[in-house]
Amino acid sequence: MNDPRLKPLFDSLKEEMDHAINHAATEFAKIRAGKAHPAMLDTVKVDYYGQLVPISQVANINTPDARSITVQPWEKSMLQTIEKGIVIANLGFNPTTDGVLIRIALPPLTEERRKEIVKKVKIESENAKIAIRNIRKEINEKVKKSQKEGVPEDDVKVAEQQVQKTTDAYIKKIDELTAVKEAELMHV
Repeated sequence: MNDPRLKPLFDSLKEEMDHAINHAATEFAKIRAGKAHPAMLDTVKVDYYGQLVPISQVANINTPDARSITVQPWEKSMLQTIEKGIVIANLGFNPTTDGVLIRIALPPLTEERRKEIVKKVKIESENAKIAIRNIRKEINEKVKKSQKEGVPEDDVKVAEQQVQKTTDAYIKKIDELTAVKEAELMHV
């Protein structure tokens, strides 16, 4: 592939696929794997003076140990609102308040719950693979279009093969991320 007109397509391809991988990794981080992580509360929204905002914008979230999360509001008046937001988010957590901090004790995962969570991981994994395949399709269409704009057919063929190789490599990365998350979930 010698035609310089194809280079921007490959830069775009890798950038978009990197974004898909990063998104999948972020989604995996939100999935509970038995040990506490601040990202577990990323989906929690709280009412802050009439606006729904992420919990991270109104409080510090910490994990003092592997089985608990603490939430310390920046404003003491937000304590009840944050606790209510955690309950409404329906994450399976039972927050308790001591007047200063909200403590969330994470119950150990049952085998059945672990299997449910693994299914969730597989769904996220498949969504990431679909995103990567859609990127491949979009780039291949642009590569074919470039042939009509004067790029030699041989370069187009090589470019399509390179797009497929890149796609395969990114799908493999998703599979590796998925395997690590599944192992983390099934580890008792």
